Amino acid sequence: MLPRLELPPSRVVLVLVALAFTLPGLIGHDPWKTYDAVAIEIINQMHRSGDWLVPRLAGEPWIEDPPLYHWIALMFAKLLGWALPFHGAARLASALCVLIAAWMIYFAARRAAPAGQQRNAGATAMLVLIGSVGLLVHAHEAVPDLASLAAGCGAFAFAALAGQRPLGAGVGLGASLGVAFLSAGPVTPAAIGLAALITPLACAEWRTRRVLLCLGAAVATAALVAASWPIVLAWRAPGLAAQWWSTMLQARGSFGENLRYYLVTASWFAWPAWPLAAWALWSQRRDILSSRLFLPLASLAASLAGIALAGPTQDINSIALLPPLALLAAQGVGQLRRGAANALDWFGTMTFSFFAALVWLGYVAMMTGLPPRIARNFAKTAPGLVPQFEWLPLALALALALGWVYIALFTPPSPTRGVMRWAAGTALLWGTAATLWMPWTDYQKSYRSVALQIQSRIPAGSRCIARSGVGSAQRAVLGYHAGIQTQPFDRAKPCPLLIVQGSPRHELDAPGAGWVKLADVGRPGDKGERLRLYHYRR
Repeated sequence: MLPRLELPPSRVVLVLVALAFTLPGLIGHDPWKTYDAVAIEIINQMHRSGDWLVPRLAGEPWIEDPPLYHWIALMFAKLLGWALPFHGAARLASALCVLIAAWMIYFAARRAAPAGQQRNAGATAMLVLIGSVGLLVHAHEAVPDLASLAAGCGAFAFAALAGQRPLGAGVGLGASLGVAFLSAGPVTPAAIGLAALITPLACAEWRTRRVLLCLGAAVATAALVAASWPIVLAWRAPGLAAQWWSTMLQARGSFGENLRYYLVTASWFAWPAWPLAAWALWSQRRDILSSRLFLPLASLAASLAGIALAGPTQDINSIALLPPLALLAAQGVGQLRRGAANALDWFGTMTFSFFAALVWLGYVAMMTGLPPRIARNFAKTAPGLVPQFEWLPLALALALALGWVYIALFTPPSPTRGVMRWAAGTALLWGTAATLWMPWTDYQKSYRSVALQIQSRIPAGSRCIARSGVGSAQRAVLGYHAGIQTQPFDRAKPCPLLIVQGSPRHELDAPGAGWVKLADVGRPGDKGERLRLYHYRR
């Protein structure tokens, strides 16, 4: 018999779970639509141009997000680009950010917990964070919000030391808030900073000179770090700096509609963190004015208000809610009723076992053609794909399955067993899908063939290519894979070439008389999007 897994898990076990969740699916696929493609192209533009100050998308300035994450990813690409694809090496920045976030939230929860509960609280916070459903895909994309997540968790970790090491904790807290600002904008640092400033008003334990010194140092450091890039940008490109500032201050969508969207989105995105956090607040409502509960609660409320005020309605913005929810959940797992704890445990074990088995069934169908109906469904959604057997992905998926069997069968009853199995199940499901289904998934999601087909039909010597209806993700992949840079379509002064994004069902998006279609391409199995290349002939 194998020895039972000790709970709460040791740091070695926590590291293994975090690595099993973080590493699969980072390297072996092309940039995918939206966030991943945009960030990869920005990093690629920095690499090609040498300009690290102004983020650019297919040659045009892109200042939706500050550039800190892109700098980190570019360093990975430069260091490891000789051994890995550029986009794969760049995505390792996401792995670093997720691992830092997991470690920092572990430390923050452990320091804030009452004596005797520290180890349990630290492990719970980390497992809840990496087990959040919303991170399942986003943690493996190139997205700046992951750097903000790591910085937000770091801010809570330093805040937990406010009463012991005021100056060092203040500098660390302020630097974390500044880094969060330089990663994804002002929402996360403003929410955590505001919560930290009002905590002394509500919590007597924070009304000390040491804490006030910590907060003063944090404000000064945060302002210095956060202002660094905007100041340099204003000196180098005043117009872009003004545009960036206007974008930061502009709300996208109404507050009420955004709030409703994020409340609904958080119900699945932050599962199982939010019900555990709600139970912690209810079961310890008499201690609500203690800093270990009030600080994350105030930060959660401010973060929700911030993303609802700023908009737009994108699920990825909900990442800002995860650190305070994980800290609150860490306070509630130990007080769960036995029935609720067993329900979470049973639901997680059954759910992840079932869906992992489905992934294996799909893999067997792709490789062998059996069962034939499932195999036909996979072939229908990826026409032209010829599955190739590889030993390494199979070995990694088998290792994940064996690890899951061990955790499912050899974990003793404990308050943390449910969150342990949930986080391990998340790693199992994502890792199995990322290793066994990656060729099939990437075949459908990659724009490489689309970009290269359009490039092959562009006449030699063409310098001006316009676009109409082409989204930012499509511009990114065209620039990354084929070096195609476009400009907005102007009928008064049209370029001789035009790329149009539209529907495969009609030609209503065609530019009109005088334009001859040179290419009409789309991703395999994509029934909703085509990219068409037109040439204007007088």
